Amino acid sequence: MFRFSQFFSVFILFCSIIFQAEAQKAKYWIIFTDKDVHAKSVISEKCIENRRVLALQENQFSDLPVSDIYVKSLQSIDVQLLIKSKWLNAVSANLSESQFNEVKKLGFVKEIIPIDAQTILTKIDKKSDDNLRVDFVMKQIGIEHFLEAGLNGNGINIGVIDAGFYGANDNQTLKHLFDRKQILGVKDYVNPKKKDYFGERESASDFHGTEVLNAITGRDFKENIQIGLATNANFYLARTDSGNKEFRGEEDNWLAAMEWMDSLGVRLINTSLGYAKGFSNPKESYTPEQMDGKTSVIARAAKMAVDEKGIVLVVSAGNEGDESSWRIVSTPADVDGVIAVGATNELGMKMGYSSIGPEFLTYMKPNVSCFSLFGTSLAAPVLTGFVACVMQANPTLTNKEIRSILEKSANLYPYGNNFIGFGIPNAKRALNLAVKKSLPEIQSRIVEVAENEKQIEIPMAEGDIAVVFHKKNATHVVTQESVKVKNNFVSIKRNSSIKQTTIMTQKEVIEVIWQNP
Repeated sequence: MFRFSQFFSVFILFCSIIFQAEAQKAKYWIIFTDKDVHAKSVISEKCIENRRVLALQENQFSDLPVSDIYVKSLQSIDVQLLIKSKWLNAVSANLSESQFNEVKKLGFVKEIIPIDAQTILTKIDKKSDDNLRVDFVMKQIGIEHFLEAGLNGNGINIGVIDAGFYGANDNQTLKHLFDRKQILGVKDYVNPKKKDYFGERESASDFHGTEVLNAITGRDFKENIQIGLATNANFYLARTDSGNKEFRGEEDNWLAAMEWMDSLGVRLINTSLGYAKGFSNPKESYTPEQMDGKTSVIARAAKMAVDEKGIVLVVSAGNEGDESSWRIVSTPADVDGVIAVGATNELGMKMGYSSIGPEFLTYMKPNVSCFSLFGTSLAAPVLTGFVACVMQANPTLTNKEIRSILEKSANLYPYGNNFIGFGIPNAKRALNLAVKKSLPEIQSRIVEVAENEKQIEIPMAEGDIAVVFHKKNATHVVTQESVKVKNNFVSIKRNSSIKQTTIMTQKEVIEVIWQNP
């Protein structure tokens, strides 16, 4: 497998080591009420000199250290501190829900502020799920609608083809898979003689599949934290990537795993692997022109899987969006019929690293996207869990129907682009489509700008933030930006290189067509 980016590999190694002990916790700033005014400030003479030059107060309250007494009090109740900030008069720490409740009662604690934007507290209408804590992406896609419908992937078999599942059996958020015997089969195509699939580690990449599995099905039932959607699905796992070197032979492993899963009747498969450049032998690396959906062995196999086998194949788009020499999706995300998933930020804009669709393709890539700070490898499994819930709602859906449901339920539909596809799928809309209920039209409209007009003003609610995609044609984005509404308008100026502009808010999508001057 070509590792999508160096930073992601490092993150996975670090995150996975911590995750096993801290998966049930969220990160917070713990703000203290006061400081010891008699404590000694630790600032340099150069710092003091700079303040004198700038006419600033030389000795500042924010220079005083945080109270050592408060720090020791937190440590005495097993709160593991991460960072001390004298400026904020605070410490950061990972807290479980029980620790959070205990810390907020302490007299010297002024406030507790969440740090991790991915973790929020939300209440679900179902009483059993009150105070359920979920990742930001879960709220982004509307997890509450799946929960209210009782959908959790029950009865769906999911295949995961990845780089290894080291530590999965010791992971608190995957405990249910082993307790309920939801893992039906495991194969290691890199090391067929391996006996201990979860306890034997061969490379740093062996954590990758564990993180992917968490994003599909992770749930800590003790702490009431949900990470993935398909908590009741069954799984077949395959390791096809060695991690120690990158070579095209890994594509053969992948093909063998696909055939194995197909033979077992698995209809839904996630693979957060991709092949592009960066092979150990440079001669094996692909060129951008070869990301055409038909050149690579893995692309041919993926095409057969979706066209002939009826498999729903969900793959990560790739993390080369910031690399000027590449930028585009890797294979098999380039295949028509495969659901390629990109990554967005909280606003719904493409994350910089998220790979885009090549302009030479005649079909949309990526197909859809969702929030992920750490790579499209963790965006694809989120939507794999999403698909499992849709399949549970209507098991008769074909893979083409499922792909269509994802796209039509997304917030940018029908004005998709090669940055985020049709955008972020929504559970409520997807369920209505899955059971073929009447579906309200997405609030979308076309605005044509006359050739003599230099700009357009779109009325919107004050304080809203619009995401704007400037495009050279209907689907290919040149630039993206977020614009805050001022004076109840969003103003977009004409640019000679821009033919169409998509404006996306929380309530509607507006397609602006600039008539030729």
